[in-house]
Amino acid sequence: MTKNVSDNHIYGDISSLKIEDVIDIKLLQKFQDNFAESMNIASVTVDMNGNPVTKPSSYTNFCLLTQSTNIGNNRCAESHRKSGIEAAKTGKPHVYTCHAGLIDFAVPILIEGIQIGSILGGQILTSSPEKSTYKNTAKEIGVDETRYLQAVNEVNIISEKNIRAAAEVLYIISNALSRIGYQELRLRNTSEILFDNLNQVSAIMEELSASSINVTDNQHVLNKEIINIKNISLEINSILDGIKSIADQTKMLGLNAAIEAARAGDSGRGFGVVATEIRKLSQSSKDTAIKISELTSKIQNSVEKTVESSNSTLNTTQQQTSAIQETNANLQEITSIADHLNKLTS
Repeated sequence: MTKNVSDNHIYGDISSLKIEDVIDIKLLQKFQDNFAESMNIASVTVDMNGNPVTKPSSYTNFCLLTQSTNIGNNRCAESHRKSGIEAAKTGKPHVYTCHAGLIDFAVPILIEGIQIGSILGGQILTSSPEKSTYKNTAKEIGVDETRYLQAVNEVNIISEKNIRAAAEVLYIISNALSRIGYQELRLRNTSEILFDNLNQVSAIMEELSASSINVTDNQHVLNKEIINIKNISLEINSILDGIKSIADQTKMLGLNAAIEAARAGDSGRGFGVVATEIRKLSQSSKDTAIKISELTSKIQNSVEKTVESSNSTLNTTQQQTSAIQETNANLQEITSIADHLNKLTS
């Protein structure tokens, strides 16, 4: 049975798709690294559960220190989670201030309006940091204040306008990649289903072709047998003609015998009775032969009609065989095209 080609069958549940299903992670990593280095903005790509699918790019020492303790790491995770939710609501990049005081952003990766992950970026400032704020944060999360202040002074400072522009660039590129990848996935799945269905149809057509050839062969045999029956009935008619001729001759002999018996008078009476019986028998044989001849004539007529019908059936099956073979050839060509599509999307 061929597969039912529905959207769900071909494309599956979009919400169950993973980033790696539609985007080449190596390509994404290279783009992310180049972007982070050129813009001096840290970034990492995560799935819907917040798990990284790429390696962090240009992470600051400040964030590495923040995440070095359980408290700091948990706060970062919660901050990322909330930003991801906000980005999912709007379907646009969300710029925010993280729990530690740096400017971050979350860029949603969408497929037909459904989020499958995010690019988290930032770890930057828009103005010089106030030491007191970061001293308090260092105490709360349990890191060395001196190292923490030194690390925050190393954080890049850029304008909010540039931050939003950077987030928009990430949004445009990442979602273009996801759309292209999703279309390739749809094409690949469609071509695989098409290939499978065509293989099944081709197999069925081959079976039909083989069956039709068998039917044609059997019809040829049947035609030969019918013609044999017709020839046999002709032979029977020929034999019946001989029987009728013998019956006529026997009847004539009986008539002559009856004449001779009559001439012989009383002494020929017994012979006359025999002669009469011979005449009756010959007449009966002739009548039987005539009836058999009539029956064989009917058989011949029936056989002729059967031959005509059989020839018509034979012509039809031959046409069907030819049509099936032609269809099978076309299906094989389409299967080859589907296979080519499969290879193009692999």
